[in-house]
Amino acid sequence: MSNSALTREVRLGTVPADSSSGPPARKRRSLRRNNRVGYLFIAPSIVGFGLFVAYPLVMSIYYSLTRWNGVTKPQFIGLDNYVYMLTKDPVFWIAVRNTLVFAVISVPVSLIAGLALAVLLNRKLKGVKIFRTIFFLPVVLPSIAVLTMWKYLFDPQFGLANQILSWLHLPTSQWLSSADTAMPTVILIGVWGVGGTMIIFLAGLQNVPDELYEAAKLDGAGAIRTFFSVTLPMITPILLLQLILQINGAFQTFNQIAILTQGGPDNSTDLLMYKIYTDGFTSVNNPLMGYATAEVWFLFILVMIVTAFTFRTSSMWVYNANETRN
Repeated sequence: MSNSALTREVRLGTVPADSSSGPPARKRRSLRRNNRVGYLFIAPSIVGFGLFVAYPLVMSIYYSLTRWNGVTKPQFIGLDNYVYMLTKDPVFWIAVRNTLVFAVISVPVSLIAGLALAVLLNRKLKGVKIFRTIFFLPVVLPSIAVLTMWKYLFDPQFGLANQILSWLHLPTSQWLSSADTAMPTVILIGVWGVGGTMIIFLAGLQNVPDELYEAAKLDGAGAIRTFFSVTLPMITPILLLQLILQINGAFQTFNQIAILTQGGPDNSTDLLMYKIYTDGFTSVNNPLMGYATAEVWFLFILVMIVTAFTFRTSSMWVYNANETRN
């Protein structure tokens, strides 16, 4: 069939338009076959996301609107859990306040301690690898064992902390047994686990170009000026990452409270995550799983607001090499 005849047949619709284009048709069939293989490979991930993320997420919204003990059939009560949580629960706002105080103090303390250790251990000193291992060791130890050890060290009767203060003729403290000193003691104990923060800061410090330090040295900058003018600006992306991780970790702190204080004394260390646990699981005769789910959503929204604010304001202090080039 001549080209003119084939064109006429295509216009009349008696011949498929792609009948003369064999290679593109094979390409489309190959593309469809590759797509089917691709969908087959990602199917387990999609099913897993649906079963273990999407479905629990949707059901948690429903359970937060019910009176449910985790065993019997949920009873839909609308927004009653949220109304009681925000207006009538005598401990809820105490837990929120304690959580915010814990986050506001513990996050900067952990960041400063981790960065200071990283700067010290970034120097070329003899035996520096041994010190890096020692400071990182608490990260790999079971947190329950470490926290139990700290609990005995700060025991007001026979703990080593008060014995050392006595030897130095300094006043002793009630540490975890007093409402005035329990929260500062919990925050102090949390600093023990800054080894993970230190390692990430250490990796960031080792990526700072040596040329910048040499230029600062030629300009006569001292150690402090070099740190604030070169080191700190160059690691601000790492600092933002650590800040986000520390904020999320602070709002979800549970082990420290469960092992050290159980929220006491007088609710002075009752953080929101620990209150969710006690409301949902420890009331044997009347567990409030539906109410605890409502508290979880409040905590989720609170963390999202703080994280979004941190990201929103990060452009004012985080160094971006691409923006500098433009």
